[in-house]
Amino acid sequence: MALQEKYGELISAAKHGGITDLQVREQDNVLYIDGSTASGELKDSLWNIYNKIDPDYRTGDLILNIDAAAAAGTKAKVTTESSNLNIRKGPGTDQEIVGKAAHGEIINVVSRANELWSLVRTDSGKEGYCYSQYLTQV
Repeated sequence: MALQEKYGELISAAKHGGITDLQVREQDNVLYIDGSTASGELKDSLWNIYNKIDPDYRTGDLILNIDAAAAAGTKAKVTTESSNLNIRKGPGTDQEIVGKAAHGEIINVVSRANELWSLVRTDSGKEGYCYSQYLTQV
């Protein structure tokens, strides 16, 4: 099955959901979906569709790179014991670490993906998902 067929529901949701600058391409047996949105909820819904198609994100044949930089949210303080908080590409510990937020740092919460994960953005521009339990709203 071609990757664009496999992820057809995800591509359609991105198109109809309002992803701007949407780019879909295949390279080396990996499908890349790039774009941006003003809705953290839309980005979360795309990850939920991806998880339905590929439970636990195991196949590694999709790179979902949707920037939700314009989405409005709240501020939160990183409340880890003392270490940095990992910021991941997707909502799961098996997802690539794309950045870190320091203990005590104030970051932007774009949205809540589910009870465990929040989509966040640091002041330096790192965006991704982190454990919600380590965030305290300010």
